[in-house]
Amino acid sequence: MAASPSTARAINDRLALRLLQQEGPLTAGQLKELTGLSRPTVADLVERLTAAGLIEVAGEARAQRRGPNAKLYGIVAGRAHLAALDVRTEGVALVVSDLVGGVLAEASLPIADDTGTGPAVEQAVSLVERTAKEAGADRLHTVGIGAPGLIDPATGELRDSTSLPEWHRRLVAALQERLPGARVSVENETNLAALAEQRDGSARDRDTFVLLWLGHGTGAAVILDGALRRGASGGTGEIGFLPVPGTRGLPSATDCAGGFHSLAGAAAVATLAREYGVVPASGSDPEAADAVRAAVSGPESAAHTRFLDTLADRVAVGVASVVALLDPGCVVLGGEIGQAGGEALASRVHDRLTAMSPLPVEVRPGALGGGAVLRGALLTARDHAQDELFGAPGH
Repeated sequence: MAASPSTARAINDRLALRLLQQEGPLTAGQLKELTGLSRPTVADLVERLTAAGLIEVAGEARAQRRGPNAKLYGIVAGRAHLAALDVRTEGVALVVSDLVGGVLAEASLPIADDTGTGPAVEQAVSLVERTAKEAGADRLHTVGIGAPGLIDPATGELRDSTSLPEWHRRLVAALQERLPGARVSVENETNLAALAEQRDGSARDRDTFVLLWLGHGTGAAVILDGALRRGASGGTGEIGFLPVPGTRGLPSATDCAGGFHSLAGAAAVATLAREYGVVPASGSDPEAADAVRAAVSGPESAAHTRFLDTLADRVAVGVASVVALLDPGCVVLGGEIGQAGGEALASRVHDRLTAMSPLPVEVRPGALGGGAVLRGALLTARDHAQDELFGAPGH
């Protein structure tokens, strides 16, 4: 059955908007070529989307022949403002952007361990309000949050955890209360990092891969056939709890000590570096990542080599289990430690996997490091906002 004229217009409008999301500003001629629509149809949709306040003239394209330059049409960036938060145990990082993801303001705030739940929530919410005001945002349309822990797949809420600060869970409700009209969503930090690495980082050419997060904590994100897999309870990738050889015991339901986290978490990596006499390079980064960077970029020495070899042994133990279960074909070493290790660590892990597993797998260093969570939160917020706003034309 043929689509009605209004349905056809809505489909065409959404197709054009999706292309402008992916490609940036385009001329009417380029929209005609990419959509396959007729010139009059493209002219109509450009007029309709302009009148709806969704696109505007963003400049001119250089003409390939004599005559006036063609107008470039782009999404109206100021139509909505977004915020993205990376919520860690030790504080919050934040960006405020326009609808196309252009960063307007950035801020961060350390929150001490002994800060009470109420004061911690107030500090974080106030930071969002102040930064939004600095960015010129009267109101925020969408707020995306990345946080450690399990996200309940039924409610979309951060589940209670004895190992994480209570203010993490309270923050979501507080933002919803203090930012009327804003859509506030929370996602596991490692999942957001994987989405960012797929869109803008090391996994741009992969629709199936696993991101192994190596930072303050350890975690994994699983993307299969282009879709993020969260699991029945939201716990896919809680690799820190994976029982592995080389630890002093077994993890428990409330504590991952004794699991893979005990081998590859930041505290364990920092201790390992000290055992081998590896001195952090600058002291500006977390100790573990700084030590790995020193071993990779510093003068070659027996201590540096042994440290990286032992670290690769540890990482490979966890990765081998993931590969055996999922056969992802590609593993990205993300987080601050994965980025610091770069190709030197990734190649070592690959060599060990080749010896341990019959399944072929690439091991790549993450390109975005610790910034991947914030980038993923911003991309997700942008997608949610654009999906909501771009449903308007043709209705």
